[in-house]
Amino acid sequence: MSGDASALIDKHIAGLGDWRGELMAKLRKTINSASPDLKEEWKWGIPVFSSNGNVCALGAFKESVKVNFFKGASLPDPKHLFNGGLEAKTSRSIDLQRGDRIDDAALKELVRAAVAANNKQR
Repeated sequence: MSGDASALIDKHIAGLGDWRGELMAKLRKTINSASPDLKEEWKWGIPVFSSNGNVCALGAFKESVKVNFFKGASLPDPKHLFNGGLEAKTSRSIDLQRGDRIDDAALKELVRAAVAANNKQR
């Protein structure tokens, strides 16, 4: 994990100062715990998690927090977490509103599947 990226992500989350920051901190912890191969990066002004390429990113919007999987269209989603970008060619997202809960185990499985997909391409 890059110290600079981690510090920028910490600052970004703290700067939100509301439910979005709390949710992003929880999602970050869940994503990082899914695979020891993940690396935190700061790209395009947002937290990005990578392993042999981009895996997923976290974005905070006015009314939501989004977990975007760069190659989500090719991933199995048996728990149907993806609810955004369903028409996109390659990416898929999980859009969360205030008060929404996420299945941590299912999110970890998606992250692991994305890491495995990236590793197969190398």
